[in-house]
Amino acid sequence: MLIVLTSERTIEDEAAKINALFDAGLERLHLRKPSFSIDGYRALLDQIDPKFYNRIMLHEHHELTQEYTLRGIHLQEQARLNLEDALRATLKVYENKGLKVSSSFHSIEDIVDSSGNFEYVLLSPVFSSISKAGYEGKGFDVNHLDEFVVGMGGINEDTLQATFDLGFKGVGVLGGVWNTDDLLSSFGAIHNKCKEVIAS
Repeated sequence: MLIVLTSERTIEDEAAKINALFDAGLERLHLRKPSFSIDGYRALLDQIDPKFYNRIMLHEHHELTQEYTLRGIHLQEQARLNLEDALRATLKVYENKGLKVSSSFHSIEDIVDSSGNFEYVLLSPVFSSISKAGYEGKGFDVNHLDEFVVGMGGINEDTLQATFDLGFKGVGVLGGVWNTDDLLSSFGAIHNKCKEVIAS
């Protein structure tokens, strides 16, 4: 699985670029705009082709999942921790609405200790981040985990093979797409390499 996370910054013609990524084979988009109001999210979603809504996971303003018939929600680490003992019941509520749930983690121990049953979990940073300066990679080895773990942090065409060798079942990309001169060719290279590695 290849996930692209949106950039935190405002991107020119972002919806058109997101549509182009989906047309190029993007399986899953994580829509994450911490500075956006709910109306900012709506403005962006309104410009994305509705046929792609079932591939979008929301990081904030989760109520929009119903309004736009999106795939599901992403629980960021602090939001998950804040739920404490209510986590399982909360996940059940979303499941009953037909929504998928993923979550962020920053240690293997936290994944093992979590009571949540997620569609997949994001673990970072695997390698030093492309989009966040000073975010040093930890080279997590998750071969022993049963969970569907998606690796993030420093993921690009050159680090894909190493990521899957460490036991990750998918990769999440942010800087490897948005911080490049040609996001579609960068995505295409990562997407093709991803298919190669999974098939081998």
